[in-house]
Amino acid sequence: MRYHNITKDDMLNGDGLRVVLWVAGCSHCCKDCHNPVTWDPNGGLPFDRAAKEELFTELSKDYIAGITFSGGDPLYSGNRFEIKDLAKEIREKFPDKTIWLYTGSAWEQISHYPIMKYLDVLVDGEFECDKKDSKLLWKGSKNQRVINVQKSLKSDDIVLYCEDYKN
Repeated sequence: MRYHNITKDDMLNGDGLRVVLWVAGCSHCCKDCHNPVTWDPNGGLPFDRAAKEELFTELSKDYIAGITFSGGDPLYSGNRFEIKDLAKEIREKFPDKTIWLYTGSAWEQISHYPIMKYLDVLVDGEFECDKKDSKLLWKGSKNQRVINVQKSLKSDDIVLYCEDYKN
């Protein structure tokens, strides 16, 4: 797996202050994507031990709410298994931190993926520029959904995090 950046103290890609891993590789190639440099799976840097240690150092800080996987697409075929293993390790080492993941794939296509048992929130769907709205919370276009993964898996129906969050 390769990555482009690790963002620290991020407030835009999930609830609370977060660390964000921006992975390389995306097959969706959405028109007007905010991060097209991450599409190339051979771009960026190898995700190595030093990068993992950097993530874990940030996650060990009390004020960091959790990690967000973005990109690119963390569920791109070249990323999927390493991201699952990383999410599992984070869940074990930092059980109180939340794990968010952004993907261009729809929940209906990926809800059976093994990584889902480690995720708290999934933002699904391709970015659609004709549905762009800068007032949306944690997503770029109205077609995307911010999904409470664990409640959705238990109910066998999509439970939106934003609706859950308001209660």
